[in-house]
Amino acid sequence: MNIKYLLIILLLTSQSIFASEKQIDPKEVQKNLRCLVCQGQSISDSNSDFAQTIKMVVDDLINEGLTEEEIYSFMSDKYGEWIVFKPQLNIQNSLLWILPYMALILGGFFIIKLSNKKNKITK
Repeated sequence: MNIKYLLIILLLTSQSIFASEKQIDPKEVQKNLRCLVCQGQSISDSNSDFAQTIKMVVDDLINEGLTEEEIYSFMSDKYGEWIVFKPQLNIQNSLLWILPYMALILGGFFIIKLSNKKNKITK
């Protein structure tokens, strides 16, 4: 009797293992792509002709079996990195990713130095 339950459990889990191939949700990809006509909107929110065309292109790329990263790379190559809401970290935009953290750290050091200087003067 226990063997039957074990076999049933194995069958159920094996189906979930084979079904674990990640299906790309076109809506998620469309939310991460910016409409070049309606600036500031994603193509999922836009009703422009450009957005409708890009939605069809995204669907075609998903049907071809491309991953999300490959789709974003394809769109970036074709329309520039501005089309992707979440740009990737690379050499060209690394300063934009690093600069806010550097400003925060330097600002913190500057504030600490000023407060230490002020404490020494008041003593």
